[in-house]
Amino acid sequence: MSKRIAIFGAGAAGSYIGAFLTREGYDITLIDMWGQHVDVMNEKGLSVSGAQGPFTVPVKAIHLTDAINITEPFDIIFLATKSYDTEWASYWIKRFLSPTGVVVNSQNCMNDRLTASIVGFERQVGCIMSSITVALWEPGHVNRGGQPGRDRGHDVFRVGELHGQITPRVQEIATMLSCIDGSHATSNIWGERWSKLTTNSVGNPVGAMTGQGSQTFAQDPRARLIQVHIAKETCQVGLALNVDIAPVSGVDASTWARADERDVFEELDAKFHPRPGAADWRSSMAQDVVKGRRTEIEYMNGYTVQRGQEVGIPTPVSAAIVEVVKQIDAGTLTPDPSNVERVLGLAGM
Repeated sequence: MSKRIAIFGAGAAGSYIGAFLTREGYDITLIDMWGQHVDVMNEKGLSVSGAQGPFTVPVKAIHLTDAINITEPFDIIFLATKSYDTEWASYWIKRFLSPTGVVVNSQNCMNDRLTASIVGFERQVGCIMSSITVALWEPGHVNRGGQPGRDRGHDVFRVGELHGQITPRVQEIATMLSCIDGSHATSNIWGERWSKLTTNSVGNPVGAMTGQGSQTFAQDPRARLIQVHIAKETCQVGLALNVDIAPVSGVDASTWARADERDVFEELDAKFHPRPGAADWRSSMAQDVVKGRRTEIEYMNGYTVQRGQEVGIPTPVSAAIVEVVKQIDAGTLTPDPSNVERVLGLAGM
């Protein structure tokens, strides 16, 4: 009998995974809180556009309020909600997990320990999605803004056990995800997670606070200054915590941590220059701002600030951008390119 698989949180990433796995023949159930999205998926199917589309696939979708009627447990549950929903979502999915089932934490940010503390450390694996660039602007339709990672030798999916061993189940899940894009099992899920935290932290909030796409704010050297310093701070904190951080944009974390050195800064600044032919993509946090949704800023850059305080590493730029994005969340500030100088001023730069 084929394994029963749920995607809990059918946002952009969850819907993208669900569409491909369903098309591949896996037994997939998508569970989400957006009723209109669920209705459209059930009535018309889930449509995918972009570099790997277009196609539409019939899917099984259930609204969260109806999912309480599920009687048969799932063997694999992908947790793909926003970080601020992690705790309640973890308790919710625990009751629908089979005795030998596994939760695949596919979220942004550092939520693995929280989910594992609820469902059991032996019942969770981590999954990093690196540069998947997907968006869900309308119900029933997910779009990918960039080319598949495997086309440029990049594995989008990295699946790993929290204890670091390569097990049959992480190999199985990595193989499953390879029908979508490049994928592999990793023995360094914590280092991969911190690398992704760094990547998210440098791009997401800058797009959110400026209201600009990635290739537009990349033209501003002051915005790039913020990005380099956020990467520096995030890597410094991770290294102080003895995390074996995977390379960030192909550069060792120890190099990012030395970004104050002039020759190093110039090398790193070049990583954020506009890329010819690249899409002017809105980050997931920028998409949240456009939709009027709460951002994950406290779980992203805010996490770095919190852990930095614990180990005595100053994070002034990260703290400043958290403050600015929280003001945007609260509706007391609007996204605008002028927020670049606001952040630098708050950080004393």
